[in-house]
Amino acid sequence: MDDPVAETPQARADRRLVELLQELRVLQTGVQIVFAFLLGVAFTPRFATLDDARQDLYVLVLLLAVVAAAVLATPVALHRGLFHHPDRARIVKVSARIAQVGLILLAMALSGAVLLVLAVVLGFPVAVPITAVIALVFTGLWFVLPWAVRRGLPAPPE
Repeated sequence: MDDPVAETPQARADRRLVELLQELRVLQTGVQIVFAFLLGVAFTPRFATLDDARQDLYVLVLLLAVVAAAVLATPVALHRGLFHHPDRARIVKVSARIAQVGLILLAMALSGAVLLVLAVVLGFPVAVPITAVIALVFTGLWFVLPWAVRRGLPAPPE
């Protein structure tokens, strides 16, 4: 709508849910790519030569990726399961919180994948600080920046 003030609360909730689901579609592609990469890693000849710490890290990162995929798909399942539910605003609020948890899990999975690759290529002493910087980049871009922008902008009309 061109005039968000003229939106009814129901129309606003519908629009916000559609926007959220569209954002999640984009994220799901990235999660699927990371998950596919991780699935393939275990079947490479070099995987069997990894020490226990790197294999344990692999399992942790694989599980983080699959849980991130499940959590990021949950708002879609909510939308399907509650399609005719009258309280669309509540569905949007719950779905947005779930998406935030999914982003945290995705950032952890991506950071873990970086740690895994760098630990194999460069060793843990070099991989850990580089991965810490990567985790800080995710934190800054995905969580701190939106919070800072939100604090500096006027509240949207409800």
